[in-house]
Amino acid sequence: MKLSAHFYLSEFTQSQTATRLMLDNTPGRAEIAALKLLCEKVLEPVRENYGRPVIISSGYRSPAVNRALYGSRDSQHGKGEAADFEIAGISNLRICQWMERSLNYDQLILEFYEPGVAASGWVHVSYREPFRNEERTARRVLRSGRRSTEYVEGIVG
Repeated sequence: MKLSAHFYLSEFTQSQTATRLMLDNTPGRAEIAALKLLCEKVLEPVRENYGRPVIISSGYRSPAVNRALYGSRDSQHGKGEAADFEIAGISNLRICQWMERSLNYDQLILEFYEPGVAASGWVHVSYREPFRNEERTARRVLRSGRRSTEYVEGIVG
């Protein structure tokens, strides 16, 4: 099923976790409608700006897949409102900076980017109306010898 000019539903439902655990990762009508909006309002403009394919690493997550990934119970992935992606050859920091200046979205998170390592991390974006245009950066930190995630406000490289 085609969601927009350059995006197909299969890109958002493919999941190694779902395949490995034999979990259904099929979205319903409401989730498909949300994925279409995400594509039209955010991902198509990103693709148009960079002229390169947007590679989806995580899109829709059924409740079972989200649990298997220890995702948040209210994850926007489960509503079809979010995607994690990269564009080959383009820094994820640069993508986020352009999106921050140019688009409306609900959340934009630069996840686990390492300064000076252009291909590190990925971009998480969500879209719903009304949108918030909220930006954060997720970093891995060591606390008491344990790895955890720290979120800071804004897109920070």
